[in-house]
Amino acid sequence: MKKITITTLPLQSALNDRVKPTDFMDCYSVESDLSPRDAAEIITNFPAWARFLVKIRNVVTAPFGLSSDSPPAIDKVGLFPVESESHYELIAGFNDKHLDFRVSVISENGRVFLATWVHTNNIDGQIYLKAILPFHILISRNALARVRAINKDTCR
Repeated sequence: MKKITITTLPLQSALNDRVKPTDFMDCYSVESDLSPRDAAEIITNFPAWARFLVKIRNVVTAPFGLSSDSPPAIDKVGLFPVESESHYELIAGFNDKHLDFRVSVISENGRVFLATWVHTNNIDGQIYLKAILPFHILISRNALARVRAINKDTCR
């Protein structure tokens, strides 16, 4: 089974309609037959070290008025409100004063794709994005490694 790969967002993704030239977008994929919902549940079930990083983020950003909670929603995956869901793609995320973000989890042709789109709303959002980017990459790649591991276990 191949490792996690950096890739482009599949053309059918609803996120493609949002992306502007100055926005951040990344996408990783891994071999897996999981549905978007099942993969998203694994992806957003952060390990203890990632939850610890989120706690640090909340402490550091509190003086700047950044939210430490996600908005209430009827349907969530982890902390993130689900915006849309189909058999092909689940999109979750929300808008905040410094940036708007969405994650897309796609299941297509035996692969699960995890894409993150961020639109910064001001200089604070740009600084925040640059500061968290190394952690975002680490968390995203770890999330897909967990998807691959669970998929591998269920295929035995």
